[in-house]
Amino acid sequence: MKQDRFLLGILAGIAVLVLVALVVFFARPDNLEYGKETNPEGIARNYIVALHLRDYEKAYTYLAEGENKPTLEEFTQPFLLNYVSPGNAGVEVLESQISGDGASVQLSVLYNPGDPFSGSYRNNEYASLVRQDGQWKIKEMPYTFWYYDWYQEPYEEEKKP
Repeated sequence: MKQDRFLLGILAGIAVLVLVALVVFFARPDNLEYGKETNPEGIARNYIVALHLRDYEKAYTYLAEGENKPTLEEFTQPFLLNYVSPGNAGVEVLESQISGDGASVQLSVLYNPGDPFSGSYRNNEYASLVRQDGQWKIKEMPYTFWYYDWYQEPYEEEKKP
């Protein structure tokens, strides 16, 4: 009898913990809102928010004009095919350093691995921005938010004689 009550107590305790975890999870505030776009930090943050909201058209507007800039379709494909997975990382936008028409934004990126046996880790990385027509635009971001092929010269095979 005592063992049954003890087991029921443990199960009830687990049920309460699960219920509390669910309430905390669903009651937390959603901070995925666009902010001001007046500085490099705001542009970097809004780009990341757009990716998390899967608003790829909006995210594309933050890209700098330049040689070999991807088309909207080329930009969207890596996200749809999971070559780039921004959902696997949390980001805190820290500070920026502006030098003329260029800026570097420090990001603290928390990476979450996809398997249960690896731990998450935090890394400080940088986004590069450039001022074009009076607005800040993104030249490069950390790999979790950026596909390696963008802005690269297209590969052409050498023709054999």
